[in-house]
Amino acid sequence: MRGQDRIGRLIKRHKLAAALVAVVLLTGTAAIAQMASELTGATSPMESLPADPLPKWVVDDIRKMRAYPDQPPVIPHSIEGYQLSVNTNRCLSCHKREFTQGSGAPMISVTHYLTREGQMIADVSPRRYFCTACHVPQADMKPLVENLFKDMSEMGVEPAGSE
Repeated sequence: MRGQDRIGRLIKRHKLAAALVAVVLLTGTAAIAQMASELTGATSPMESLPADPLPKWVVDDIRKMRAYPDQPPVIPHSIEGYQLSVNTNRCLSCHKREFTQGSGAPMISVTHYLTREGQMIADVSPRRYFCTACHVPQADMKPLVENLFKDMSEMGVEPAGSE
C-alpha cells in the first residue's frame, strides 16, 4: 500500500510539472510572437509588398567632399552597364594612369599599384581591381540615419604649426 501511495504522488507531481511546462511554453510562445510582430510591423513577414522605387543616382560629375580621412571617393557618374569582371574593367579605360590625360578623369591612387607587401608593380594590383568593392555611386536620397559626424576643424582643432 505504501508503495502504491508513493507512486500515486510521483504521478501527480509529474502531471503538475508537465502542466507547468505547457503553461510556460504557451505563454513564452505568445510573448515571442508579440515581440516579433512589434519588430516586423503590422504586416505579416510572408506578405508581398511592392518595392520602393530605386533612387536616382547623382550623375553631375562633381567630386564630392569625403566624410572622413581615407574614405574611398564616391563615383560621381553613372556606371550603369559598366562591365566589371575578371577579364574586363571599364573603370580603368579612363582612370588608369596612362589614360587620364585623354579622358580628363582623375588617376587612380598610386596605392592601387602596390602589392600587399608594399611592392610597386606596373599594373593595377589584383586586390584593387574590383573598384566597386570600395567605390560606390551616390544616390540622391534622404539619409537613413542622421549623420552627427563633426570634422576636427569644426571642433576647434587647429592644424599643426598654425600657432
